[in-house]
Amino acid sequence: MVVETKEIIKVGIADLKFAKSPEILRTSGLGSCVGVVVYDLSMKIAGMSHVMLPSSSLSKRSDLNQLKYADTAVPLLIDTLIKEGARKYALKAKIAGGAQMFSFSSSNDMLRVGKRNEEAVKVILDQYRVPIISEDVGGNSGRTIEFSLETGMLQVRTVNLGEKQI
Repeated sequence: MVVETKEIIKVGIADLKFAKSPEILRTSGLGSCVGVVVYDLSMKIAGMSHVMLPSSSLSKRSDLNQLKYADTAVPLLIDTLIKEGARKYALKAKIAGGAQMFSFSSSNDMLRVGKRNEEAVKVILDQYRVPIISEDVGGNSGRTIEFSLETGMLQVRTVNLGEKQI
């Protein structure tokens, strides 16, 4: 009997990785960050991005880390998937994260990074016409997510709230 081990590909903060079945993509530490999975299930190919901030226009640096921002990381994720053989019309997405990790007495939306990250990711996916099949966003707890290329399921472990599959 041959037991196939499934390699786990870890996606760091402000990082982006790609995988093919039977590999699993995992990222931890999603507080206000948003984990974005874009995949073509029939081709068994996927990518995961760990987005920290909504817009690269906020950066004053010339050596910008494109993987840190929704407006640069998500297009890179989609474009690279297509180059690797995914079919644009078959792409789908799942997202998780975007929590409000701290409570603010101010109504200043600049402080609500989780919500702004979520909204930025959704706008870009919509621009690329990639439908979001499921999401687990908001709240005030951190998450770890794992995407299985075999099943297309995203396992979400939320601090103090247990696990679910979306």
